[in-house]
Amino acid sequence: MKVKAILGITLLLLQSSVSYGDDGHDWNSLDASQQELLAEFKSEWDSLPPVRRERLVRGVERWSGMTTEQRKDAKLRFSDWRHLSDERRDLIRERYDIYRSLSAEEQRKNRENFQRFNRLDRDRREQMRDRYRKMTPEQRQRARDRMRDRPRPTTRD
Repeated sequence: MKVKAILGITLLLLQSSVSYGDDGHDWNSLDASQQELLAEFKSEWDSLPPVRRERLVRGVERWSGMTTEQRKDAKLRFSDWRHLSDERRDLIRERYDIYRSLSAEEQRKNRENFQRFNRLDRDRREQMRDRYRKMTPEQRQRARDRMRDRPRPTTRD
């Protein structure tokens, strides 16, 4: 049971922030399955910030809707997440917040670029990473601007 609750929490770390305020999630308003998955938080539930309670509840809802395979993948991602340094986690959260602030079109373009990069063979990806690491901040910005402004290939159906 603890693993399920922890996984639900991890899923929430990847979601955007919810505004503070009364979330309507007091312990007694949770259904039995939510309480079961969040049992380790029962004693501190009332003292948790509303935004945290909301994230926990949304995580449990997502967890409950997952298939066995999706849960297995989530457990693996959570294990990886737990082994990251605090600094690395903060950087990931910051970048995720930036991504969420983009328009839907910009998000789509970023996903396409990421998928295209991942389709490259391993050596080519490493060459590109090395070249990027060696750039100055100004060169990196110019490269990002060129990537953003370049024409997109048409998709094949």
